Amino acid sequence: MNDNNPRQRIESLDVLRGLVIVLMAIDHVRDFWSVEPFQPEDLSQTTPEYFFTRWITHFCAPVFVFLAGTSAFLYQAKINDKKQLSRFLLSRGLWLVLIELVVVNSSWTLGFFLTGWGFFLQVIWALGVSMIALALLVWLSDGMILLISLLMIVGHNAFNFVVPADLGAWAWLWQVLHEGGWIALNAQGSYGAFIAYPLIPWIGVMGAGYVFGRLMLMAPADRFRWLWGLAGACVMLFVVLRYSNLYGDTAPWTTQKDAMFTFMSFINTQKYPPSLLFLLMTLGPGFVLLWLFEKKPWRWLGILKTIGRVPLFFYVLHFIVIHLTSMLYFKVVHGQWFDLANTQNPQRWPDFYEPSLWRLYLAWALTVWGFFYLCRWYDRYKSTHRHWWLKFL
Repeated sequence: MNDNNPRQRIESLDVLRGLVIVLMAIDHVRDFWSVEPFQPEDLSQTTPEYFFTRWITHFCAPVFVFLAGTSAFLYQAKINDKKQLSRFLLSRGLWLVLIELVVVNSSWTLGFFLTGWGFFLQVIWALGVSMIALALLVWLSDGMILLISLLMIVGHNAFNFVVPADLGAWAWLWQVLHEGGWIALNAQGSYGAFIAYPLIPWIGVMGAGYVFGRLMLMAPADRFRWLWGLAGACVMLFVVLRYSNLYGDTAPWTTQKDAMFTFMSFINTQKYPPSLLFLLMTLGPGFVLLWLFEKKPWRWLGILKTIGRVPLFFYVLHFIVIHLTSMLYFKVVHGQWFDLANTQNPQRWPDFYEPSLWRLYLAWALTVWGFFYLCRWYDRYKSTHRHWWLKFL
């Protein structure tokens, strides 16, 4: 007998979604408020503080895309209409791609989409296209969806030896599906799209999350056993594969100058595109957190639950807010307008600019605090109004 009513929201999912959205904001605030002149993952230049500031945000995209699939399954359990589910996933997926192209790009560049160089395609694009793919996959059995998803997640690293040039005129397709990178859209190569999130294995991550939704309708005792089993399997497989350096990532770990940096090397896995080890490293702890949020209903989790109920609202709006407020900060404090996000070359940074983790975390905390109240208002508005666009944001 299932104790969960599929017509009721599962609050632990909202809390986990809220957590990854809040962590995600750290990385984006860093882009606008405190970029370093080096990559935080570069062990030859970074410090543990900068490394873990970046590393903790790795959990966001995998868990968010996975839970999007879970939400799709629970929606299917609620409406019991696969045709309606497929239609909803298709329309929402197209809507997300449009938001990525028009709203998110404009918020990053302040170029209102038609910039001089083109546009970039990040996590919302991958989320949208994955939903479009899931609109087709839902017509298959759960077993077949899981098989296809695991083949993408586990097997895509076996094709790392393939480079876009090997496919000739179809090089762009391999970049969209697996490799990522710059795709020129004019003869001069000066205008195009930068694929930050190639589609494989993200489609597989969402498909696996869809099948996982069935576990969330189990009785609590059975569900908890599955969560621990999945968490243990992910963590153990990660440790074994990572230690062996045999498969699952493009960069092997190596012994560093001390134990901390060696550990950092061990967990420094590839995100673009996400390697098998990257997904094991992030989804495994995600299952533990989901168990914890169901077992321990701490009062402060209400903040995360509120944000997790309207995560896309937070995501879409926070870019323009942190972008404009960062520029205003530099103007007020240093007397000069400075757009850090669009000035990536450190040689073009003004003399007054220096990265600051204190500034980053203070700006992040204020952003989350303000957006909690915005999300609370929007969640209440959404629950009392029936505008057609509300189901897409």
